Amino acid sequence: MRPNDPDAPEPQEGVIPFADYDDLLAASTANDDPVDFAIDELDRGRTAPTPNIDAAAPVQPADPEPAPPNPEPPARLASIDAYRGFVMFLMMAEVLRLCAMAKKFPGSRFWELLCEHQTHVDWIGCSLHDLIQPSFSFLVGVALPFSIASRRAKGQSTAWMSLHAFQRAVVLTLLGVFLRSVGHDQTRWTFEDTLSQIGLGYGFLFLLGLASVRTQVIALVVILVGYWAAFAAYPLPSADFDLKAVGVSPDAEHIMTGFQAHWNKNTNIAWKFDTWFLNQFPRKAVWTHNGGGYSTLSFIPTLGTMILGLLAGGLLRAGGSRWGKVGILILAGGLALGAGYGLGMLGVCPVVKKIWTPSWTLFSGGWAFLFLAGFVLFVDLFRLRPLFYPLIVIGANSIAAYCLSHLIEDFIESSIRTHFGAEIFQAFGAEYEPIVRGAAILGVLWLILWWMYRKKLFVKI
Repeated sequence: MRPNDPDAPEPQEGVIPFADYDDLLAASTANDDPVDFAIDELDRGRTAPTPNIDAAAPVQPADPEPAPPNPEPPARLASIDAYRGFVMFLMMAEVLRLCAMAKKFPGSRFWELLCEHQTHVDWIGCSLHDLIQPSFSFLVGVALPFSIASRRAKGQSTAWMSLHAFQRAVVLTLLGVFLRSVGHDQTRWTFEDTLSQIGLGYGFLFLLGLASVRTQVIALVVILVGYWAAFAAYPLPSADFDLKAVGVSPDAEHIMTGFQAHWNKNTNIAWKFDTWFLNQFPRKAVWTHNGGGYSTLSFIPTLGTMILGLLAGGLLRAGGSRWGKVGILILAGGLALGAGYGLGMLGVCPVVKKIWTPSWTLFSGGWAFLFLAGFVLFVDLFRLRPLFYPLIVIGANSIAAYCLSHLIEDFIESSIRTHFGAEIFQAFGAEYEPIVRGAAILGVLWLILWWMYRKKLFVKI
């Protein structure tokens, strides 16, 4: 469709022109004002008027067909930015220290509930906080079909796109290592960070993005069944195994028995792999365990989460009714959520986020489908994008948000104390200091991202 075409259909709300909708970061730079989200143009069929042809007139030779232009870049949904912004906000909001507030007000169910959902569960189960990493990983997959289509529209070859994808994978992996090493006196060679987990699987995800839906589904099944089988086949520890040596209390509530014991903390195959793999890197002492039970090999089922997102992204980019797509997302969410929960309840595979069990992949993926359906519904279909503008600002610069929240929190706090007084965060009383401090830091972080958004400064990998 030509720009400024008088016959062009009226724009819709909710979809912005796609500039370079990369999987971890999407920001349109085509508009003069980034606040103005232009709308996806839909070519509607029209019946052309029949020309009045004079039979006596000489027939003119037809002009040669012009060469077909490169396909237009695909549109991207504002809902994806809003969902990503919501996920990043939950991560950034850790600075509110809601559990510290719960300690300030013992017995308050309000603060206890907020604390529960800003904390990872010990082992089995799920809180809102546990859904941050799977949602972020899921959205990587959602954005990939748009990214591939955009690069193809720019004339990039498959080989060049593949090279770029694997370069990005390396950068993401190392960026995660860097962020985990901040504050340490030596590089902390571990790979449990969200960015590292995504990076380790991203190259494979890209290759699957070039494949058919059938291949993507087969890959998902192979990953989940294979990872489950590897844990199930790994022998249980002996009766005299020293749990304390691997950071596990013998009377911990989360210790499982029977078949589910194959997924216990720091006695499983993923832990065993890390006792070899992580000791190949320079470190001061022999690596024995991760305090939380996290493992490098979790990137394999995390790839499964990204494949679920890839399937969702393919659906959103395909033709058809958007209302129908929302219905499919809700159905997929319900089925995945039920399947993951059911596997846990039946004792086949416990729902454990920290080692990313296959049942967790399905359970958390179900929630991600439902969240995405909700954002598509309210942002794109109900056209409530202005209400989600604060989240879109964050989601459009997610890499910057991720890094800033890890790197400059202390600097912001010290700067506020320097210029407004050491007791500034006690303005509403000493008991409210944790949340006032956090709100101030969170506000400054958002203002930085808003300024970058207005200036079209987007961090991309």
